[in-house]
Amino acid sequence: MLFPTPELSANDREVLDAVEAMREKLIYQLQASPTKWVSGLRKFLTADAVAASNTIEGFRVSTIDVQDLMEGEKDVDVSDENREETIAYQRMMTYVQTLHDVADFEYSKGLLNALHWMLQGHRYTRNKVAGQWRRGPVYVTDPDNAEVAAYTAPDAAVVPELMAELVDWLNADYTDHPLIRAAMGHLHLVSIHPWPDGNGRMSRSLQTLMIAREGVLAPEFSSIEAWLGRSRNTWSYYQELQRRGSRYDPEQDVASWIRFNLIAYHQQAQTVQGRVDRSVAVWERVSEFVGAEGLDERMVSALHDVAVHRRLRRVHYEQAEGLSLQQAQRDLRDLAAAGLLESVGRTRARYYVEGPNFPAAILEVARTPMTLSQPYPDALG
Repeated sequence: MLFPTPELSANDREVLDAVEAMREKLIYQLQASPTKWVSGLRKFLTADAVAASNTIEGFRVSTIDVQDLMEGEKDVDVSDENREETIAYQRMMTYVQTLHDVADFEYSKGLLNALHWMLQGHRYTRNKVAGQWRRGPVYVTDPDNAEVAAYTAPDAAVVPELMAELVDWLNADYTDHPLIRAAMGHLHLVSIHPWPDGNGRMSRSLQTLMIAREGVLAPEFSSIEAWLGRSRNTWSYYQELQRRGSRYDPEQDVASWIRFNLIAYHQQAQTVQGRVDRSVAVWERVSEFVGAEGLDERMVSALHDVAVHRRLRRVHYEQAEGLSLQQAQRDLRDLAAAGLLESVGRTRARYYVEGPNFPAAILEVARTPMTLSQPYPDALG
């Protein structure tokens, strides 16, 4: 038995409508923006989601380092374990994103286990299988006391039956809003906890996959993984899951879970919109600066990324502009000679930050913090 999807309250519907309005605005804004710029933003948002979701599980790699690893950069200062976890999760997420328009797509136990293998295959052992349902009990321990089980998952013997029911639910026709349904998919999977490890990331990835299959907006613009990875939100996430009790109880009311996800959707939409608005403003100002200084137009992307993301590696600029190694090196060397960029480190580990002559007014636009509003009228939301 799975959790029943609760009825939305009037406030829930207002928040959902507001999320939809923000998504519609974003669609039109992205369609009117340069393809090169949108592609760069999508990569950054994907890296942000990977970094945040892994952080929840204790694997800490910054968004910019994740982006470097995604682009094949070898000299990134992270531990071997964090590197493996990042690359595995990024590979799985990339595949999830490619499934958004597969015509004959169907959820299956095989698909879910294959995704789990992509995530956890590098950790496979006889006692800790990957890509297969767990063979024994699994517990979520209390973060303050590892001797206390905050949650005991259903017995391993009933996992195949529960997962078969979940797959049927995923493939069934539905009338619920896709974002609500995606939130419920997350809750179903994380509550069943069908694998020995990786259940949290798999559940968040399933939610992202369901959003991708909606087909309205690229999943990296709607996924809440980055929001969940912020420290205060992570704490609230665990608190919300703990409201479900210490054992699997699908007959309970999960309206608070839906409300929690609607807050996440709303504030992540605000965050993405803020990033888009800021990046557009920076791109326009950098373009004007590059034109006035007589610099090559392709240098706009290098200066934009340093302003917005605070750091740029040669390989990223090379790939973004479709340049040869020599062209990318020459451009970055020229920008550094002009005092617009400053190199840090040596050889392959080198990256670039803003130099002393980088326009201060552009940096101010790029780095002014945004403010997020509370979607629900009461203070508890």
